[in-house]
Amino acid sequence: MNKRTRTGAFAGLLMAVAFVGACSSAGSATTAPTAAAATAAPSMAPSMAPSMAPSMAASMDPSMAAPSGSAAAMADGQFGAACSAVPATGDGSFAGMAKAQVATAASNNPVLSTLVTAVTAAKLGDTLNGAKDITVFAPTNDAFAAMDKATLDSAMADPSGLLTKVLTYHVVQGRLTPEMLAGTHKTLNGADLTVEGSGRDFTVNGKAMVVCGNVQTANATVYIIDGVLLPPAS
Repeated sequence: MNKRTRTGAFAGLLMAVAFVGACSSAGSATTAPTAAAATAAPSMAPSMAPSMAPSMAASMDPSMAAPSGSAAAMADGQFGAACSAVPATGDGSFAGMAKAQVATAASNNPVLSTLVTAVTAAKLGDTLNGAKDITVFAPTNDAFAAMDKATLDSAMADPSGLLTKVLTYHVVQGRLTPEMLAGTHKTLNGADLTVEGSGRDFTVNGKAMVVCGNVQTANATVYIIDGVLLPPAS
């Protein structure tokens, strides 16, 4: 092989080496970002979470964040000695009553059977069930039994008159929490009743005691009382 031929071959070899090196460098450059991205992905997740959480919380509808102050929120706040007479389970229990409209809920509670009889006679069941957000002062069976018999018989004999006046005197518009209970409230009868007391001790019109309070139904808050309220004389 002459000198010129050896020189050409050597030059060709150098070019081949250079070409292979270039290709190798290009391959490394192409794969490097992929590896870097794979390495970076886990480290990004923790840093994203804190910054996303406040913005998500701020954009949430406030009504979705927590239950409103309605039946569900107050369902465990019953108080009073007579609460122990309410069934522990079933439709007449506190949980069962919370799912039903007030007249239906009362009909499932054996403590209020006389009241339900009176409401049925006065044909007020649908009216009470259809009302929105009311407070009912519900006399116990013993409360009706303690009434003057002549007065009770007179009321029951006049369901659309006297009986209706007496029963609607036990209903106040709006759901009164224990904190809102004390004060003077206008009834569906049109006359006012007055509640005195605080905490868990309340008296209605100076006589009837709240013996089981803050009972929730689907459309009403019920305060079970140990006396029947009579509206003032016209």
